[in-house]
Amino acid sequence: MIVDIIHPGRPNVPKSELQDVIAGMHKADAKLVMLFGFRTKFGGGKSTGFCLIYDNEEACLKFEPKHRLVRNGMFEKKEQSRKAIKEAKNKGKKIRGTGRSIAKHKAKRAAGAD
Repeated sequence: MIVDIIHPGRPNVPKSELQDVIAGMHKADAKLVMLFGFRTKFGGGKSTGFCLIYDNEEACLKFEPKHRLVRNGMFEKKEQSRKAIKEAKNKGKKIRGTGRSIAKHKAKRAAGAD
């Protein structure tokens, strides 16, 4: 759903505060409310963004992108060096055909092991 927030006198409203308010309005758990894409209108006082409310945590983990889960603290981001990511990408580029996806998977696992 689209969320319009009117907040005169405040620069913007924290997402954590909005999660609690929206969860209360819709009788949902605040953890299952995902807020994203907020933009403050020119001159301030009004912001518009998007909100998704999930029925349960399994649905949230299944459909929500990983970066938004990391922001909400529901998923742990795996730290990987920039060099390892690039090496895995270049290794995957060298292989063609049906074995490509398998080789990419192996390269990713090798980069993660480092």
